[in-house]
Amino acid sequence: ELLVPSIATMSSGHVFRALSSGGGGGRNLSAFAGRRSAAAAAAVVAAPANTSYIRAPFLVASTTSTSPSCHPLFTSYGQQQRSFLQLPSTRAFSSSDESTEAKAADKSNPLVEPESKETLGFQAETRQLLDIVTHSLYTDKEVFLRELVSNASDALEKLRHVQQVGSSDATVDPGVPLEIRIETDELNGTLTITDTGIGLTKEEMIENLGTIARSGSKAFMNEMSKSSETGGALDASRGIIGKFGVGFYSAFMVGDKVQVRSKSAYKKEEDKAPLVWSSEGVGSYDIGEVPSDVRQDRGASVVVHLKEENLEYSDEKRVESVLKKYSNFVNFPIYLNGNRVNTMEAVWALEPSKVDDDTYASFYKFIAHAYDDPLDKLHYRADAPLEIKALFYIPSFHSEKYGMGRMEPGVSLYSRKVLIESKSQDILPDWMRFVKGAVDSEDLPLSISREKPQDSALIAKLRKALTRKFISHLTTMAKKDPSKYKEEFYREYAFFLKEGVCQDFEFQEQLSKLLYFETSKTMSGELSSLDEYVSRCTPEQKEIYYLCAPSRELALESPYLEAFEKVGREVIFVYTAIDDFVMANLDKFGERPLISAEKGDIDLGKDDAEDDAEDKGESSKTETKLSESEATEFCAWMKQTLGDKISQCKVTNRLGSSPAIVTDNESGALRRMMRMVDTNEGGNPDAMKLPPQQVEINPKHPLIAGINAMKDTEPALAKVCAEQVFDNCLVAAGLLDDGRSMLPRLQDILLCVVKGAEGRSSSRSSASSESVGKEGTEQ
Repeated sequence: ELLVPSIATMSSGHVFRALSSGGGGGRNLSAFAGRRSAAAAAAVVAAPANTSYIRAPFLVASTTSTSPSCHPLFTSYGQQQRSFLQLPSTRAFSSSDESTEAKAADKSNPLVEPESKETLGFQAETRQLLDIVTHSLYTDKEVFLRELVSNASDALEKLRHVQQVGSSDATVDPGVPLEIRIETDELNGTLTITDTGIGLTKEEMIENLGTIARSGSKAFMNEMSKSSETGGALDASRGIIGKFGVGFYSAFMVGDKVQVRSKSAYKKEEDKAPLVWSSEGVGSYDIGEVPSDVRQDRGASVVVHLKEENLEYSDEKRVESVLKKYSNFVNFPIYLNGNRVNTMEAVWALEPSKVDDDTYASFYKFIAHAYDDPLDKLHYRADAPLEIKALFYIPSFHSEKYGMGRMEPGVSLYSRKVLIESKSQDILPDWMRFVKGAVDSEDLPLSISREKPQDSALIAKLRKALTRKFISHLTTMAKKDPSKYKEEFYREYAFFLKEGVCQDFEFQEQLSKLLYFETSKTMSGELSSLDEYVSRCTPEQKEIYYLCAPSRELALESPYLEAFEKVGREVIFVYTAIDDFVMANLDKFGERPLISAEKGDIDLGKDDAEDDAEDKGESSKTETKLSESEATEFCAWMKQTLGDKISQCKVTNRLGSSPAIVTDNESGALRRMMRMVDTNEGGNPDAMKLPPQQVEINPKHPLIAGINAMKDTEPALAKVCAEQVFDNCLVAAGLLDDGRSMLPRLQDILLCVVKGAEGRSSSRSSASSESVGKEGTEQ
């Protein structure tokens, strides 16, 4: 027989065979190893029937090796790995010894058979409730480990309270550290959670384990609350996690049998034997004494015999990941197979004045799974609407701009340092999804499964309080450190603030004060807030003007800017569709309406310089200006020529160097965005057909005067020019969907220009020949 401590450490070439019940031959252990991955097993080399076997513990036989080799054996948790350098003495035995050896092997199984046990039954209602808890209460099976660790933490918290307020000899083993130890056993398919806490007596087992929805932790909290009111005891309830009395039974989601071995920590219970509570979660449970050969110290050990489909929870890596997800910040140390798991402290629960920058940075990298340092942080505490502790981080960059898809919420919800909801969608608005961190509340109303907050109205108040505090933090940053806000935060996260303006109407006004833009009076790259814009307005200006253009260069060349430059009005430049959408949703800032520069009927008046120029006769040339009647007639001809492309044509005085514009049109940026998301097949031309436009012409412009002169003498050419002027207006407004539609017309215009140039060249040549002939005759 060869005892194999760990199949996981063998190579795939190893083959083991186990002794069958018939004595001779054996069966391949590959199926067993697959079921109990990385399980330790006892194996024997197959030999002829009715022969003796030589026992050699800890030897490994391999098909890839010619001789057996020594293999290390792992001992119980907390101890280091050790190797057997010498073989124990061997002895010969026959196959009839198999039953004796099997009994010896069973001693390693964490599940024990209680001595002088007493069987008690669940009531019918209790069985139904247990079935609900096991199959319907929890969303994820992995939550069972969080519940069992929380129970262990509560037991340790209760003992710590007893040791602090009681006499020094009130409990046994006061020197034993308060800790939680977890063992995975892949051979037997069990998971054991052990604590060195207060323990359970027989009566407490019947009351707390035999009665579902009776919470011993809740009763302890009530007792402490009463004691605190009278000043007779220390308030230890802040460290207690459990409150519903159903968390323990979540173990039956993954286990077909659960045992609880416990020894009370009270001195008066020292002489009593440890007890074991066991149940298969069906109709009854047993209570008896722990066998004398099984050691059970102060505290409790919960042993879960895992179901076939849940053997993953006997794997160390899987258990470690669940512990770090849910219970990483429990107040007491947690050891998994001897290794400390919860090494990171819950920084949000500390006093902000006692936390240094290095601690903040390392916690950010842990909770955000990041490698960069945070751009900024907010460590926040409040007592209303409920007691909360929050720690928010602003990363130095976000991933959405790299095309990585929409980010999930980055803040998780905790209650008493235990994870309730990872990446919660309820406690912060969607536009704050770039924020990383944690929010903790000791008295947060939770559902009975402790997987979701329960009081939606209170959560809404919490959400408002957290959002208001974060916006206030950004406002403070913008005032005290404007360079950091504008150069680092705003350039990286402006999109999220603008999304908040469009979605979060409750905080729209506060968010609008955090927006920054370039303007016609700032330098390139220089940002100005709406408040700063208002501070530069003249007393008579009651509006805020903005212009949407793809870039600053195009905005400065836009015909819509001409009128504002004439009178010295400042215009905000917005460059993206989301900016245009923000302005439309914001509608006004303070008491000042937000007006698009493309809007019609904007009365800006005349500036003093223009009035003086007209008075001195130095205004622009007027010999080409259309008279009022000519302008009216030209507008009618323009409307008739362009047909249903325009809805109205009128004269404007706002233009200088441009012949015409379209006004009161839809946003070109939004139109382009809508076309990008258009899913119609075959490019349906009617899907986003451009509606008729309102055209305003400049009667002073020579191009308008020229077309007006041609419309009677050369109507075909005048029509082509009018169509081109209209398309130029659409280009300036960003409304021309496809510039290729202008190519035939542009070619016709170019052809006319070329022919005209050829005609003038021929005329000059003829004139030159005549002049030469005349000179020759004279000579």
